[in-house]
Amino acid sequence: MRSVLALGAAALVAYALLYASPYGLRVLTVAGVYALAAIGFQLVFGLAGALSLAHGAFFGVGAYATGILGSQLGWSFPATFPVSLVLPVLLALLVGLPVLRLESHYFALATLGIAQVVLLLAVNAPDLTGGANGLAGVPGIAAFGMTVSRGLPLAAMVWGVVALGGLLAWRLARGRWGRALTLLRDDPLAAATLGLDVGRLRLQAFALSALYAGAAGALAVHTQRVVSPEVLEFPVMVSILTIAVVGGRGRVAGAVLGALLLIHLPEWFRFLERSYLILYGGALLAAIVLAPHGLTGLLERLLPPTPRPPPAPLPLPAPAAAPGPVLRVEGLTKAFGGVRAVDGVSFTLDAARITGLIGPNGSGKTTVINLLSGLERPDAGRIDLHGRALSGARADRIARAGIARTFQSAGLPEDSTVLAAVAAARLERDATIVLAEAHALSALTRLGVADRALDRCGALPAGLRRRVELARALARQPRVLLLDEPAAGLTDAEKAELSAHLRAVAADGVAVLVVEHDMGFLLPLADRVLALDQGRVLYDGAPAGVPHDPAVVEAYLGAPA
Repeated sequence: MRSVLALGAAALVAYALLYASPYGLRVLTVAGVYALAAIGFQLVFGLAGALSLAHGAFFGVGAYATGILGSQLGWSFPATFPVSLVLPVLLALLVGLPVLRLESHYFALATLGIAQVVLLLAVNAPDLTGGANGLAGVPGIAAFGMTVSRGLPLAAMVWGVVALGGLLAWRLARGRWGRALTLLRDDPLAAATLGLDVGRLRLQAFALSALYAGAAGALAVHTQRVVSPEVLEFPVMVSILTIAVVGGRGRVAGAVLGALLLIHLPEWFRFLERSYLILYGGALLAAIVLAPHGLTGLLERLLPPTPRPPPAPLPLPAPAAAPGPVLRVEGLTKAFGGVRAVDGVSFTLDAARITGLIGPNGSGKTTVINLLSGLERPDAGRIDLHGRALSGARADRIARAGIARTFQSAGLPEDSTVLAAVAAARLERDATIVLAEAHALSALTRLGVADRALDRCGALPAGLRRRVELARALARQPRVLLLDEPAAGLTDAEKAELSAHLRAVAADGVAVLVVEHDMGFLLPLADRVLALDQGRVLYDGAPAGVPHDPAVVEAYLGAPA
């Protein structure tokens, strides 16, 4: 695929140098502007999974900064271009702090509102922006005694900026930051429990995408030599979004291919006069139907990449732990509306011991795990890890303190390889992807699934998915391990293997808490059992006493026939 893309780049250069007319060079320059904007949009939309409809506004802010400073104040390119980069970033940081807390369509609507406010300000501030008529007389690019004239020089400069911006985005996407954003996109809850600061990552992607949009807006104004409210209108945002989807979501090459196709497609159909839009729309629809993962996805399907061999495993040292209580919970309480899911629960988890947590559905078991891992905040109570208060802390901070967890359904990204899914647990700790994968392979080896490291998670059977998720939790080197129904859907042989793995984990000094309904699996495994009913502790003692405790029998196990 890299060879195909390199050949395409060479063909594009040859076209610009040998065949393109002045008008063709202008269209090629505009395609470069939109490619740069789309590369930035891929960071927030493709990698982070946030549908930001303010990207067009950042494009317009960068355009107006260059237009106002260049036409009104006579500033040159070396002075205007940095301002066009900084202003969109500042705006993104200002609005990102509140709107990035929103999810899915609420975030999209909020960012659309921001774009409309910026458009109204541009139209209704004629003294500054020229109002509906805009500002003419924007100078061309001149720096260090050289002038970049229209035609081939301007096209070369714009595509040079695209190349630099694309290289930076490509390196970011392939590194720890890009991997973290992808995990955030696929499963925000899992990302937080693996120690990743979800809010900070989203804000970084939002701000960096605004920087790309501002740069594209500045180059667009230098290309057109005029700035008007059109650069802030919704069609600009739609074009960038369409480029990202048609080219391939999250791919730098997709942004370039999509921009070249979508900007040139109307020109190719222009001979049809008024009916060209019908054919244009049909071509876009055909591209989406035939290549649902974009042009780059189609190329990868036709030319699958050769898997990179995994690095040599690097052992993970067991966490140092003294015998005795590791985690103390006192008076833990959580209510949802008028229902108290957890009501004054207190217990301790000891190093090198496995504690079972049982109870009927709705008794508060999963809520307890969510409170301990930071996915829910307690209304009252205290959680201490080795004397460090964690009550109300964010999930990523709790994870970094030494608490790891799994979920009821193995939350592994379907399209990710097993190795990448487990290496995600090391992104916050290891300096490089190679080091993270080496540690991840060690965890997979311990669980006996290293031979499936390059398989896709979506192709794994239930038993292996459970072991991979456990490997991901162990890669965190936790002091406390919280497991939510780890034996669900497993065969008897797989349950026996899981029990052996959990005993080995506990033997390393880890405090293990297991929520489980299968008493045949849990009671022989656990050193101690807690039973909950209606959010309160019903039983706290040895596993052998569970079947004989009248309160547990009545509330959960049921009396024998």
